[in-house]
Amino acid sequence: MEIIKTVGIKKNYGQVEVLKGIDLSIAQGEILAIVGSSGAGKTTLLQLLGTLDQPSSGSIFFEGHDISKLQGNKLADFRNKNIGFVFQFHHLLPEFTAVENVCIPAWIGKADKKTTEKRALELLRFLGVDHRKENKPSQLSGGEQQRVAVARSLINSPKVVFADEPTGNLDSNNAKELHNLFFELRKAYGQTFIIVTHNDELSKSADRIIHIKDGMIG
Repeated sequence: MEIIKTVGIKKNYGQVEVLKGIDLSIAQGEILAIVGSSGAGKTTLLQLLGTLDQPSSGSIFFEGHDISKLQGNKLADFRNKNIGFVFQFHHLLPEFTAVENVCIPAWIGKADKKTTEKRALELLRFLGVDHRKENKPSQLSGGEQQRVAVARSLINSPKVVFADEPTGNLDSNNAKELHNLFFELRKAYGQTFIIVTHNDELSKSADRIIHIKDGMIG
């Protein structure tokens, strides 16, 4: 079953054409790796698919609905309910504990506080960092911070998780553990994962790899 489809996606920044017509279909539950050299348009495509930016032309369909024209509160509401993000730099808020960082997207969506905290603890336990729930980011290792960031991306039970170089700041052992976690999470929760990566091991373990070159799928 198709969850995301793009038709003729183009993206310009001024006179620079970064994406030159992307047609892509992504199945529900798929783990898709996007690879390519720096400047090829990988992160731009990820941001468009994740509704962090809008295409200059073309359409993006999510479960058959054109989301490329969503704006304002409708866009924010769609993103909060359907999409999770994991970045290379964890973007955890330093003044909050691990469990509070995980809860924040759900609190933004006005979810019940107790239910959210219970779900956050379940995710931290699944990811093996529940013993660090009261620690702030500065007290966590890089691998622990990334696991907390993954838990945060899952708190609203998104249908799709977008990851931009998620292992970029991890050593090889932590990177391998994170690879395995994506597959465990897919098995446990059924999410679709779309991952931009330079990590050969991660890309090769994905269900499918697409190569972006000069703004097009090669």
